[in-house]
Amino acid sequence: MIPEHGGKTVYGASVGVLMLETRFPRIIGDIGNAMTWPFAVQYRVVRGASPDLVVRRGAAGLRDLFIEAGRDLVASGADGITTNCGFLSLFQDDLAAACAVPVAASALMQVPMVQATLPPGKRVGILTISKSTLTEAHLTAANVPPQTPVVGTEAGRAFSDCILNDRPDIDVAACRCDLLEAAEALLAQGNIGAIVLECTNMVPFAADLRKFTGVPVYSIYSFVNWFQAGLLPRRFGVQLDDPRRP
Repeated sequence: MIPEHGGKTVYGASVGVLMLETRFPRIIGDIGNAMTWPFAVQYRVVRGASPDLVVRRGAAGLRDLFIEAGRDLVASGADGITTNCGFLSLFQDDLAAACAVPVAASALMQVPMVQATLPPGKRVGILTISKSTLTEAHLTAANVPPQTPVVGTEAGRAFSDCILNDRPDIDVAACRCDLLEAAEALLAQGNIGAIVLECTNMVPFAADLRKFTGVPVYSIYSFVNWFQAGLLPRRFGVQLDDPRRP
């Protein structure tokens, strides 16, 4: 028989999520709504990490706080770490080095993999909550080619304002319109074969975007489901006493 080993405080929740400190509503589909996930996750809030500070001001001064919270998640039993903001690609290498577990800091990290799936002549486009502050450094940290098409939702009526200014209420219908209009602008750049959503708060609208654009849409939801599949693979069939036996 395979022996059972201890060493954790929390079992059965392999993915740890580092959260910004926010008050805006997190509807189902949002990474910060635990009902979004088909498996258990663990959360840690990084106090003082506001959307404005992370997205608009480059997460200045927050690196060590994220590392501390990541280490705390690992100590309690997380086998891998993700975050609730695509702009935290900046901390990918630091978190991986400090936490010593796999880290999937940003949905942007999917761009190279998605690009590899597309037919010749097609390219990935990115929808972001703030194009004006999504820098080449953010893209480089996620291994995203700097020439990748990017469109933001800043010009919209509700989405960027609600999230970045941490409003206590959200107009879901207006946010959906903002995302669809941004997607239309992205498709207008030509040859877009798939979309990656930088912002984890865009996930509730992914199905609408897929229907509207006709192209595959990837997000932190697709990324973390893939991540979980490696951290805690599904078991099929009969378990062998000795997994080394054929």
